[in-house]
Amino acid sequence: MKLVTSVKQSIETVTLLGVPFVKTTLSDMAVTLAKHAESKEKAFVVTANPEIVLHTQNDREYHQAIEKATYVTADGIGIVKGARFMGHRLPERVTGFDLFMRLLGTANELGQSAYFLGAREAVLNKTLDTIHKEFPGLVIAGSHHGFFDWTSQEIAEEIKTKKPDYVFVALGFPLQEKWIARNFPEFDQGIFIGIGGSFDVLAGEVKRAPYIWQKWNVEWLYRLVKQPARCRRMAALPWFIFKVMKEKIKR
Repeated sequence: MKLVTSVKQSIETVTLLGVPFVKTTLSDMAVTLAKHAESKEKAFVVTANPEIVLHTQNDREYHQAIEKATYVTADGIGIVKGARFMGHRLPERVTGFDLFMRLLGTANELGQSAYFLGAREAVLNKTLDTIHKEFPGLVIAGSHHGFFDWTSQEIAEEIKTKKPDYVFVALGFPLQEKWIARNFPEFDQGIFIGIGGSFDVLAGEVKRAPYIWQKWNVEWLYRLVKQPARCRRMAALPWFIFKVMKEKIKR
């Protein structure tokens, strides 16, 4: 078995406020993870936006969880712009949902397996129905809703037994990354990735921004218009910009 670290070291990173982001595109990241899966290796992927980066500075346990990640991708135009402001270049956003869909497609083509963890049971069932219809070649190794006893090892033991190629964890941050980091050392293989509310989107419970909004990097604005309650979370963006500017001045 090839070591995951050997592959990781070949990918350049850009550190932003203490978080190392891989310099990669969506396509390249999907290919890299698919290679890990084919080789029965394991990897822990975090798709981080400005809110997540800020949270690492206030939650020690969460920061330690992110440090255990094999790859951290730029999930948000704020990360890409922040890196550019610091004199570095990240090719593009690599969002959790987009990476999720790419990996489902790859697994479908190769007949690989996946485990799905998170969301309400009704939403999870809708997600699995959609996946079964749209990706018939993918093997659903197992699933569990997101409301369970965090001290229990039952789900981790099930995943260890079934050995899926991918484990998609939709518990929302910071819980999904903490859960993966806590259990990751126990697994021998599998691509573990936190994908936030992706199950809700795939199940049709939440509508993603139209392509033109995504293309112009204002998907965050679309979410805010559709969900005004997100206003408080969106406040993280200007604070993130302030932190990046402060770091630039220091240097």
